Amino acid sequence: MPDFTLATDADGIATLTWDVAGKSMNVMSAEGFALLDALIGRALSDPAVKGIILTSGKKDFSGGMDLNIIAGMKDGGAQGIFDGVMRIHGILRRIERAGMDPRTLTGGKPIVAALPGTALGIGLELPLACHRIIAADNPKARIGLPEITVGIFPGAGGTTRLVRKLGALAAAPFLLEGRLSDPRAAKAAGLIDEVVAPEALLSRARDWVLTATDADLVKPWDAKGYRMPGGTPYHPSGAMTFVGANAMVLGKTMGVYPAARALLSAVYEGALVPFDTALRIEARWFTNVLLNPSSGAMIRSLFINRQALEKGALRPAQPDQAVRRLGVIGAGMMGAGIAHVAASAGITVVLIDTTQTAAERGRAHSEDLLDTGIRRGKVTPDRKAEVLGRITATTDHAALSDCDLVIEAVFEDPKVKAEVTARVEAAVGPDCILATNTSNLPVSGLAQASQRPDRFIGIHFFSPVDRMMLVEIIRGKATGDRAVAKALAFVRQIGKTPILVNDARFFYANRCIIPYINEGIRMVAEGVRPALIENAARLAGMPLGPLQLVDETSIDLGVKIARATKAAMGDAYADGAADEVLFAMADQGRLGKKATAGFYAYDAAGKREGLWPGLATRYPVTDPQPDLTEVQHRLLFAQVLEAVRALQDGVLADIREGDVGAILGWGFAHWSGGPFSWLDIIGAARAVEICDALTARHGPRFAAPALLRDLAAKGDTFYGRFAPAVRAA
Repeated sequence: MPDFTLATDADGIATLTWDVAGKSMNVMSAEGFALLDALIGRALSDPAVKGIILTSGKKDFSGGMDLNIIAGMKDGGAQGIFDGVMRIHGILRRIERAGMDPRTLTGGKPIVAALPGTALGIGLELPLACHRIIAADNPKARIGLPEITVGIFPGAGGTTRLVRKLGALAAAPFLLEGRLSDPRAAKAAGLIDEVVAPEALLSRARDWVLTATDADLVKPWDAKGYRMPGGTPYHPSGAMTFVGANAMVLGKTMGVYPAARALLSAVYEGALVPFDTALRIEARWFTNVLLNPSSGAMIRSLFINRQALEKGALRPAQPDQAVRRLGVIGAGMMGAGIAHVAASAGITVVLIDTTQTAAERGRAHSEDLLDTGIRRGKVTPDRKAEVLGRITATTDHAALSDCDLVIEAVFEDPKVKAEVTARVEAAVGPDCILATNTSNLPVSGLAQASQRPDRFIGIHFFSPVDRMMLVEIIRGKATGDRAVAKALAFVRQIGKTPILVNDARFFYANRCIIPYINEGIRMVAEGVRPALIENAARLAGMPLGPLQLVDETSIDLGVKIARATKAAMGDAYADGAADEVLFAMADQGRLGKKATAGFYAYDAAGKREGLWPGLATRYPVTDPQPDLTEVQHRLLFAQVLEAVRALQDGVLADIREGDVGAILGWGFAHWSGGPFSWLDIIGAARAVEICDALTARHGPRFAAPALLRDLAAKGDTFYGRFAPAVRAA
């Protein structure tokens, strides 16, 4: 079946329906663009056609562009990208002009976009070229331009059109943040023109086509005397907008995200010239972004690889393992969070704790989150009742009897977890899978308490559960394929991204993030300015500096992990310098944000007020200070070398999990595409060179792993050697 079909009725209304065969969501391909152009041309040249309705044969309009288009453009280099983008501009401009006389701006045919549901990326850029956008009142639909979140920006005219439609200031959240809106919010913001009942969508579109006038077909930017809302860069009010936008972008991105800088340049330069010239400027900057390796790495990790993992790329061949009834043991913040996301996904949940009061408190956590959603207009009272109705809070383990998955989320104590395992297995059926939620205890050791270790698996949720998108699934030495398939199915049901790792202390995420924190603390002990440490991290693209991060997660937790790790590793433990600082902070009662006292100072409400001045007294700053690059290399290589070792040791089985897990799990510099992508960007040989220099100055923790040295010696890359057989953008 073709991607687009055209049908004209007796009233001369041509309905152009987008319905890509074999896909649940329409995506635009090169073939789709060519067919769209041909059918638009046919309808515009047909005297019997009075106007055109562009709609979808699916419940949603479009999820965006097929990224193979971008990959194909890149094969032709800069000229190939620019020419390909300009061809798309030509198609959308033809829709926008709709056959009208360019001198009189009359004689065109009205084209209306009728959106039944979600419209993202090109799914909004295409409607923006139409003369009117009407959306069905579908609260689940999302409308917007999310390209910036995967390392590019709207390059099919969306940037230029939205700025001219709304003004730079009003367009900024949708372009620079990728904000998505439901149809009503999109109309209130000016993205679309109308919202109607779903059953009235096509009839309203027909009515508009039949009553549209020549004036309705002329875009504001094509009309004589057009002025950009809010002013252009050299207009008094516009100047302030662009100065503020530049400061906002630099403040949020620290200058390391090329797409944000390119987008702002396209907007600024495009605002100074006529519309068609602005489209060429947009195409030029889009080409610039696509040629930046950061863009390709972000697209690969945050779109292609993430989608593959979410769709079950690593799932063992097993019958359907969808979770019907979930048991959660432990109704603290973690257990309560797991119960909430499961119930929200339609799964019946039994939430158990040692007392009924504690169990009810865990259920109340879900009620609090739903009440917050109601206040923000994202949840209805009926939805709240529905979700809470799926959670049964109890102390009775017999309620687990018909659960097909049970997750224990009790204290990180092997003895406590072993007792829970025995009680659960006595209550559940023989086919039930038991998962332990743990952040650092080896799963194979915990499985020794199980009578059926093949059905025992680790599931590591990140806090807060409702907001963090990554879930780390840990396969123990005895874990069977059905347990893996059940865990992956569950994570998919709750709408999160799984990575599957093999068992080892700290697994993958904590294995990499703990050295980052420790390196920052170690530098404090060395006399490096704490502000330099924190700012170096943020300027490298980390969302939080190591000192702020340990404050957020709590210093006493860091102390507990350090002592347990030292006890387990003995002489191999190498973080004593960091521990001395951490233990001293804990001894002074500076336990982090929760205690309103840590590496940072806080006011009574818990708001950060800057780095704690007392640090300078206990750990005086020494001169000369290291340069910015030196500090950044120490912080970044502390993480990426552990990622390489995890791959080398077999903890990571798939390189995609290493990059996606790093970005979603602890916020590793998004612009890089993840640790392996970053090492490929700088090159293995350069990475080894940096490692050798760091090792000479700071010790063997920075020694290049054998795998990295082998790649450098052979001129190879991580993705060149380990990538699955899929084409990357």
